[in-house]
Amino acid sequence: MASGICAALPEIACRFPALDDSLLREARKSVDAAFKTFVRTYGDAIDRATDPLQWLLNNLEKLFVDAPWPLVLLVVAGVVHAVGRDLRITVGAIAALVTIGLLGLWEDTMVTLAMVTVCTAVSVAVGIPLGIALSRSDRLQAAVIPGLDVMQTLPSFVYLIPVVMIFGIGKVPGLIAVVVYAVPPMIRLTNLGIRLVDREVVEAADAFGSSARHRLFDVELPLALPTIMAGVNQTIMMALAMVVVASMIGVGGLGRNVLQAITNQFFTVGFLNGFALVAIAVVFDRASQSYGKRLQRHLEVVHG
Repeated sequence: MASGICAALPEIACRFPALDDSLLREARKSVDAAFKTFVRTYGDAIDRATDPLQWLLNNLEKLFVDAPWPLVLLVVAGVVHAVGRDLRITVGAIAALVTIGLLGLWEDTMVTLAMVTVCTAVSVAVGIPLGIALSRSDRLQAAVIPGLDVMQTLPSFVYLIPVVMIFGIGKVPGLIAVVVYAVPPMIRLTNLGIRLVDREVVEAADAFGSSARHRLFDVELPLALPTIMAGVNQTIMMALAMVVVASMIGVGGLGRNVLQAITNQFFTVGFLNGFALVAIAVVFDRASQSYGKRLQRHLEVVHG
């Protein structure tokens, strides 16, 4: 039917006019050559710049893996309880880790926890200052938000292409891919939280002679903390989601096991490792949400 219609129409109406193949080929060659030249020229400097991340990740991973499991259970339970202040969440965290250990996934889980911890810390360290900067300038916000939109809509696999080209294969490239994928919510929600602070409160702080630094740290950030914690929550969830994809370029832990299970069609292995990832995600999610709700209730009481 379609071919019959096209037979009666000019060719340009049925075949979309594309650029010449030779032109596209030359353009691709030029871009690839420029990229490779950049990597060859600055590769050593890039490696030196990422050495601290490599050191931090290796040492934290070694600490988590080598630590006695009862100590890890106590520390995780203590952190979860301190953050969530909910006995049910604390008991759930202990039960999840015990189940993971009984399934023989303890070491891989510790590797994944180390990766997610470093990725979250880097995302928070990058995202909060950028979010503060965006909250201070409408022009900067208008320039950066479209970039964040692109970062949040790109398929996760696409992040691996430039990362592998620049940094190669290994843990640090995987960490960088996860951070780039997970940092946009941190930037957005920090910016949003500060912008939602009541202007009357800010004006009152100014009236009492607060400097810009004191106003930020003593007024705006504390009031924006529930929204910022929502950003931390989303960052953790996105980091956990990305570790499976990042396993394609050398990230170990549960993500690598899931990838191997998919490749070899091992249903049970994939299910169990997926269960471990979900269990960790649920514990982090419930604890951070509980902390955010507690902060919100506290602010409502303080400010009426």
